[in-house]
Amino acid sequence: MFAFDGTVLIEDEFLRDGLQNEKRLFSLEEKLGFLAQLEAAGVKRIQIGSFVHPKWVPQMANTDELFTCLKPREGVTYTALVLNGAGLERALAVGAKHLSISVSASETHSQKNTNRSVDGGRAKIKPVIEKALSEGILVRAGIQSALGCGFEGHIDPDRVSDIARDFAAMGVQEINIADSAGLSNPRAVYELCRRLRDETPANVALSLHLHDTRGLGIANFVAGLQAGVRIFDAAVGGLGGCPFIPKATGNVATEDVAFVCEEMGIETGINWQMLREPVERAEALLKRKLPGRMSHMPPPPWAQHSEDK
Repeated sequence: MFAFDGTVLIEDEFLRDGLQNEKRLFSLEEKLGFLAQLEAAGVKRIQIGSFVHPKWVPQMANTDELFTCLKPREGVTYTALVLNGAGLERALAVGAKHLSISVSASETHSQKNTNRSVDGGRAKIKPVIEKALSEGILVRAGIQSALGCGFEGHIDPDRVSDIARDFAAMGVQEINIADSAGLSNPRAVYELCRRLRDETPANVALSLHLHDTRGLGIANFVAGLQAGVRIFDAAVGGLGGCPFIPKATGNVATEDVAFVCEEMGIETGINWQMLREPVERAEALLKRKLPGRMSHMPPPPWAQHSEDK
């Protein structure tokens, strides 16, 4: 059951999913500061924003500037979310090399998020993905609300599977399965991930985007591991939430996922204890405690090194 092999890649989404629902706007300098802390802690893939209209998500207004100003660190992938052709043009203009391009599997969420039906969204996003691939961009095609919808509840796995197979046929490198509202459970996560693994080519990676709305985020993460998923989204401090999904709370915390992996002997490359600093900084700026657990736990006695040694 726990015969895991290889490593786990954690994509931190604090700068995008984490901040997008916050009323306090974060400056370019503040975002660059958080980015530097994530890099220093060993995070290997960082979603730094989304190319969406600032009218709808004001927090993402400086994504273009952030891409232009960052100083790439070797071994780190910088990515962003794109929902349409206009967003792709902005991403191309700043030289983005990796993008998440998503549609929703929920009719209601799709309408609220993009003003399109699921089929309409799929038709519109296909040429966007094809153009991104033709430009040499690594594409992660995402399926939002794949594991439940904050408006509709259950989402038909057949619909999710159909979208995933369509994405795979386009030649994307990765398919992201999102529990956007945090409504799923370990069995549902395992069954859907196993099904998609069986129905998509082995050279197309699967990843999971998990929220901790009902306290099942880490359990769902382990279920994804058991199903063969090795790429997971998280956000420092467990910050996050979608402005278009009611009561969708934060992502699973990056430090919590990295801690669980360390305890299980799975390599992530992340020093989760170094993520305490960005959590403390975010809490000071937001003036509230964030839900991530390990950032608030003191190191165990055996991890503290005496000055006498």
